[in-house]
Amino acid sequence: METFRSVCPYDCPDTCGLLIEVDKGKVVKVKGDPMHPFTRGTLCPKMAHYEKTVYSPLRLKTPLLRTGKKGNGVFRPISWQEAIRRIAEQWKEIIGKQGAETILPYSYAGTMGIVQRHTGQAFFHRLGAARLDRTICAPAKGCGWESVMGNTLSIRPQECAESDFIILWGIHAVATNIHFLQDVRKAQAKGGRVWVIDTYENLTAKNADRFIAVRPGTDGALALGMMHVILKENLADKAFLAEYTAGYEKLAKLVLAEYAPEQVAEITGVSVKIIEEVARAYALAKAPFIRLGSGLSRYTNGAMTVRTIVCLPAFVGAWKKRGGGLLASVPTSRILDKKVVVREDFLPYPTRRINMVRLGDALLDAKQPLYSLYVYHSNPAAVAPDQNKVLEGLKREDLFTVVHERFMTDTAKYADIVLPAVTSLEQSDVYCAYGNYGLQQAKPVLPSQGEAKSNWEVFQLLAKAMGMEDQFFTLSADALVSLVSEKARDFLTERQWEEFTAGKPVEWLVDARAKMKFCTPSGKIELYNPAEEETLPHYIPPHGDKGDFWFINAPDPRLLNSSFNERAELQRTQNMKLLMHAEDAQALSLQEGDLVTAWNDRGEVRFWLECSFKIPHGVVVTEGVWWLSHAPGNRSVNALTSQRITDKGAGSTFYDVRVYVKKTLTHEENSIQPG
Repeated sequence: METFRSVCPYDCPDTCGLLIEVDKGKVVKVKGDPMHPFTRGTLCPKMAHYEKTVYSPLRLKTPLLRTGKKGNGVFRPISWQEAIRRIAEQWKEIIGKQGAETILPYSYAGTMGIVQRHTGQAFFHRLGAARLDRTICAPAKGCGWESVMGNTLSIRPQECAESDFIILWGIHAVATNIHFLQDVRKAQAKGGRVWVIDTYENLTAKNADRFIAVRPGTDGALALGMMHVILKENLADKAFLAEYTAGYEKLAKLVLAEYAPEQVAEITGVSVKIIEEVARAYALAKAPFIRLGSGLSRYTNGAMTVRTIVCLPAFVGAWKKRGGGLLASVPTSRILDKKVVVREDFLPYPTRRINMVRLGDALLDAKQPLYSLYVYHSNPAAVAPDQNKVLEGLKREDLFTVVHERFMTDTAKYADIVLPAVTSLEQSDVYCAYGNYGLQQAKPVLPSQGEAKSNWEVFQLLAKAMGMEDQFFTLSADALVSLVSEKARDFLTERQWEEFTAGKPVEWLVDARAKMKFCTPSGKIELYNPAEEETLPHYIPPHGDKGDFWFINAPDPRLLNSSFNERAELQRTQNMKLLMHAEDAQALSLQEGDLVTAWNDRGEVRFWLECSFKIPHGVVVTEGVWWLSHAPGNRSVNALTSQRITDKGAGSTFYDVRVYVKKTLTHEENSIQPG
């Protein structure tokens, strides 16, 4: 038995350290690495049996060529040589007739390793293909932070253990940031209180002393109402505001004039009493800490919402207090050199840009058509908004689609050629967290399964087939890991550097005082920002749609986006459930277990109904992004979501959605068994 170190590759802020036990060339156990400075030896239920993903009977083991209709998933095996030849021939023909900019790469965060995630961009830059704006997650959140805090370094997440009042705001930490809860519990053990603010009472709320339900898209108004109470009741830290903020007086004047608790209660659905309670508790705490999630940034007002909440710590001087502050995202990637694998210098000229949020429109654009799509470590048929348009585009017979994947996903079924991909245990890479300051390199701990290849191996083959002679494409993945990592030498101690290059987890040791070094043009927290079109934070209503209910597609602890759908043991009886307040269900003559349809102008989706008093009136919730094979109908959640983008950052607006709900079958008529 041998034990190897590795890293969780998935799109999660924690980036766990792993210990992989291998017996006779086979992984037999996956454990958390107790040496990891943040994850500290624990794993989520998904990664606790990662070997079941590695050895899943659903793994693709050989290249495949489509022989059936697009979407039916009918293929025959072919060799790698034939697959690469066919791809190169198709691309050369497309480039000759329509130009390289009619070829679009589509990728996101199926792997978070810097090398395997980003080297494809170098290839497509060299090809002269269209560029993908990878904005599907939370760029609006970053814009909101930067408009107030600039490039100020984030607080170390472990510092929340020293807080006496923590707000988990718009973050389902049980599903998306489970290791942060270790420090939350440390704070609770010392008497700290925890409040959760979210659109419904999810599992994370079980860890809290109080839960506040806020109407979808109105969190910014709640923050402004809290500021009003803090100012009116003379609870603000005026000395801190005077010394460390810019434009405090302007924002205070706006808040006092327009955001009284009575007005904010009408907007948010949070009572005046609770607005006053949370404002006082926050202001009177010795070291208040806010952990800010990403979901609240996925509305058309997302950047402004985040910007408004980010102003709150300044009003109570939280930044100067040990254990106080606000954590949005951690910029650990600053100390790795991503440029050396992205290679924007390979671009022959600034090529066409396409926002990944608007893939459906791009695939159906007759004026600027795309003729080829190359998908890697992503599953847009399931995760991209406006699913009906995406699937309509993928059905095009004149769209040559290649998918590099581990499993026959919804997207892979529409491919002309499917290429088998490795898991993270079969490739080299370097990782940095975005929810803590952890860094780690990883090497393969077992050979590739079947004929699977890494992203970089495939792009090397494609580069050769397309006649690219750049030396870059001859470098090994290990060589690229070294190039990316070299920058980190200036940020780590000598001992840390040795451990890092040996594959051990390390932490960029940011000075605790860095949170008081405000890296903005003024050198202060910019409550008023003259560089912004809207100079002051204020409440902007979300867009919404026509519909009786706000539709929230929340994370499911069993999945990560659409990853882990291959794991049968993670699935319970009903995968796609629609959660609705019991009284709302009764008003529609619906009952528990009914097959219902949620619908709007973009599409309709079937769900199994679950009634709950933890869901606010006028809101329905579904958790997880499930493959269509797990759905009770022929569409999944993103048939309901929109291609609209956020106010800044051009991000997704997955939560800015309204739907109607109707009965599909009555309880008695329902002959379809959940499963």
